[in-house]
Amino acid sequence: MTAKFPKFVGLLGAVATSAVMAGCGSAFVRDSRSPSQLVINALQAGDNSTLLSDVIRRATTPAPCSPASPCFSTFNDMATAEVEILLRDPGAPGAPSSPTAINQVTITRYRVKFRRADGHNIPGVDVPYDFDSAVTATVPPSGTAEFAFQIVRHSAKEEAPLASLRFSGDIISTIAEVTFYGRDQAGNDVSVTGYMGVDFGDFADED
Repeated sequence: MTAKFPKFVGLLGAVATSAVMAGCGSAFVRDSRSPSQLVINALQAGDNSTLLSDVIRRATTPAPCSPASPCFSTFNDMATAEVEILLRDPGAPGAPSSPTAINQVTITRYRVKFRRADGHNIPGVDVPYDFDSAVTATVPPSGTAEFAFQIVRHSAKEEAPLASLRFSGDIISTIAEVTFYGRDQAGNDVSVTGYMGVDFGDFADED
């Protein structure tokens, strides 16, 4: 398939990397009741910190799909998160605090919000709609938890503004804000927010 030379829209030329930021506002107030806090070590799509989200896929096999008459489909995009626990009270010098089983955090849901650096952020016009979904992962008192989650839904590629990118050279470059919500084993709410670059476009499919 002939490679395309896309025209970028939104976050032009930015190199988006995953970052870590704790929850703020009212979420932070609820979090303060827990001695545990979550830290996102990485948000990735495969081995990359930026996701290239193809808005339509062309298949040339098997029949009846062919190079002359390809079959078109949409698909969701997955990402992975690596998360660990830190204690809010680090302890005293020479006597650091150590998390125990009660400090484990079970993540049960998450929210994804897309934004652009140019300030054009109307959902369904400039960027995909925000969405909430469920995921279950327990972060142990020591070590990390790694889990997969859906970062772009099938339906988003059937709606504006992504549907207009089909058979186009345009790209919409965004930052996905991903917030995970859970509770420690004492029932205290805990949340954490991370960021990941997502570029949407009609990219060339692998042969």
